[in-house]
Amino acid sequence: MTVDTDKETLGFQAEVKQLLDLMIHSLYSNKEIFLRELISNASDAIDRLRFAMLSDESLGENNTDFTIHVTYDKTARTITVADNGIGMSRSDVIENIGTIAKSGTREFFQSLTGDQKKDANLIGQFGVGFYSSFVVAERVTLVTRRAGFGAEHGVRWESDGQGSYTLENVDKPTRGTEVILHLREGEDELLDGHRLRSIIRKYSDHISVPIMMEVEEKDEEDQERTGFEQVNRASALWTRSKNDISEEDYKEFYKHIAHDFDDPLTYVHSRMEGNYEYTLLLYVPTRAPFDMWNRDRRYGVKLYVRRVFIMDDAEQLMPAYLRFIRGVIDSNDLPLNVSREILQHNRIIETMKSNATKKVLSMLSDLAKDAEKYQTFWKTFGRVLKEGLAEDEKNRETIASLLRFATTVTESEQQSVSLDEYIERMKEGQEKIYYITADNYAAAKDSPLLEIFRKKGIEVLLLSDQIDYLFGMELTEYKGKELQSISRGEVDLSKMADEAEKEEQKKQESEAQGLIERLKKALGEQVKEVRVTSRLTTSPACLVVDEYDIDPGFQRILKAAGQSVPTTKRILEINPTHPLILKLNGESEEKRFADWAFVLYDQSLLSLGEQLENPTAFVNRLNDLLTHL
Repeated sequence: MTVDTDKETLGFQAEVKQLLDLMIHSLYSNKEIFLRELISNASDAIDRLRFAMLSDESLGENNTDFTIHVTYDKTARTITVADNGIGMSRSDVIENIGTIAKSGTREFFQSLTGDQKKDANLIGQFGVGFYSSFVVAERVTLVTRRAGFGAEHGVRWESDGQGSYTLENVDKPTRGTEVILHLREGEDELLDGHRLRSIIRKYSDHISVPIMMEVEEKDEEDQERTGFEQVNRASALWTRSKNDISEEDYKEFYKHIAHDFDDPLTYVHSRMEGNYEYTLLLYVPTRAPFDMWNRDRRYGVKLYVRRVFIMDDAEQLMPAYLRFIRGVIDSNDLPLNVSREILQHNRIIETMKSNATKKVLSMLSDLAKDAEKYQTFWKTFGRVLKEGLAEDEKNRETIASLLRFATTVTESEQQSVSLDEYIERMKEGQEKIYYITADNYAAAKDSPLLEIFRKKGIEVLLLSDQIDYLFGMELTEYKGKELQSISRGEVDLSKMADEAEKEEQKKQESEAQGLIERLKKALGEQVKEVRVTSRLTTSPACLVVDEYDIDPGFQRILKAAGQSVPTTKRILEINPTHPLILKLNGESEEKRFADWAFVLYDQSLLSLGEQLENPTAFVNRLNDLLTHL
């Protein structure tokens, strides 16, 4: 293997320059996290080497005493974090430090507000790792060598964070990485052993690798002791008894594995015993990752086997609708050389995934008891959780119990109601859970299809996400109550009507038969049927689809995705007591009657928030009719 020994100066990717500038100005109030991030990276590098050694023991280079060393030099004003992990090659350094190869990068920068406090939270959510060094350092030097490469393949990287960096090959006898921070003026308080130890114990006590610092104590004879001592507990946090883990320990471990600055919303820590033994420690973040909606995004659960790190982002351990979960699962039964391919069809993995899913859903059910916290969760991850209705038939009812909805009773889109709360408030004689699906909240809230429900005080769920079009298809009933879309099929509220109302409805249907036949003839193939409705009180007409037809909104989504979808004919329902319908019934001139019929049809389409196929024809008809009034 040839060695590129030339020293070269390279420019940062534009996003790196932007991120560095943002961090230096936004994260200063929480500057001590630089040490947490560097130690976290060092721990990850050791984990990766342990895993690589499962298939190639020679990578250990006769040194498997894995440690992280933190040292400082008051004279040189430097802090060094060194590990003997997997290290990096020259190309690794360029790829990992010169660029940001994250999905969601563009969305991250578009979401920045210019408000330093808000942007600091976003930066933490994005994950900054190595770049946090520049919050306290005016210059950073990195010396690294990849395990298995010769000493001559060491790489020295250096930058002042101003837009470029230098890169050259150097001799490095030992594998791993050293990060040397040349501190900014005014940061000398960090050049103190007690200060650094307190930061390590605060943020990194859970790291399973020993973190070593030089001894700074004297013995009984007042002689300086030499050597290094271990600062952290260095045991895998998830293997400890819950009684030995503080709330702060759990939070800091989350920040380590998720590379997040915020505390988690909630977590579950459980040791599973039986046919298979494994431990899980799973967290719900407070904020969504930027790549939540990227189809190629990776999941957030790490797989360990007997405390040996196996892989990041093990998608086989968590269903797609729970892809926001972060944490670890540690198995006692899987082989150490397990691969992603083996995981795809493995009974142990399937059992672990099934039980982990149930644990997460149970954790969310417990979280739901705290309305304020659950509202935070729902606002952030609700749309993703809804995917579970289609993906997870076994847990469908549990998932349904976790869903939240705006309704005709709530005052805003942000207020939410569970299906259990809805059922508790159902009117006497009401047998079904009613819902309406529209392209947005306003269209759902103002739909004329709600008129009779508002009149009778019947609550209706207002669904306005694209994914909600799957709601009624996947969830047809909940706890014995049938779900019905008020825009599909006939709405039977007869059990909530008195005898006088029933008689009046029959009379209206009988008297309107002649008008219905005329409308059918005028509209022809445009409609599937015309009928009298009881669902309107103030609007003249509305359009619905048959009980088993595809919702028009869902049709639009399928067409937009390039799917070939047959056109569904609508049913025109008329309100026989409305003045416009009464006027139409008295219209004797057939051409004008037909124009009114099409205007009525088009108006009903517009009230659903849909586009007219021929808006010009609608305008011309309406103008012509207005001139004859």
